[in-house]
Amino acid sequence: MSRFSVLCGFMMALFTLTSCNSGKGNFTEDELSIINGTDSIMRVLTIDRPDDLAVLRAQSADLSTEALSSEAYSTLSSLMIATVTHPSQDGVGIAGPQVGLNRRVVAVQRFDKEGEPFEVYGNIRIVERHGEKEPGAEGCLSVPDRRGDVERWQDIEIEYDAVFSAGKVTVQPVRERIQGFTAVIFQHETDHLDGILYIDRL
Repeated sequence: MSRFSVLCGFMMALFTLTSCNSGKGNFTEDELSIINGTDSIMRVLTIDRPDDLAVLRAQSADLSTEALSSEAYSTLSSLMIATVTHPSQDGVGIAGPQVGLNRRVVAVQRFDKEGEPFEVYGNIRIVERHGEKEPGAEGCLSVPDRRGDVERWQDIEIEYDAVFSAGKVTVQPVRERIQGFTAVIFQHETDHLDGILYIDRL
């Protein structure tokens, strides 16, 4: 094998590696089509449709800092809030997979804050759970016409890399302790990011 062949092989391998890793954590073209192709509210996926169920059961991935700082993320955040608060849904939370994106993004109504605002959290995880679980009634926008009692912790700690609040994104790692009904919402929504539905916990 000539030195030229070896050099060519090395350059091809380097190009392939760079191509695969560049944009890691950024929105894909399909995801951008979903975000930018929506005028007012997003379609909520349900377990009644096999294609939807495949998305709802998949693991969600983090977004890069670049993606969290992008206009697309701000648009997605606004759309998720508009969708969950629309009279056709009237929910208290929604997760990325429910609107067709397997990303670790959730919108949650903060009943523990003044004005009970909706906020959107990027790259969110529950990192601590305190006390005992308590049962409570739950439903889900992706599981129409059903409700059931689920045991959830009432005191949790979460970590996230970005928050969309009052129309503005702040990208900064945060750890926060949440209690009460708001903690229950966070658990329900972050379950979605791991492909778990509340009906799995009945």
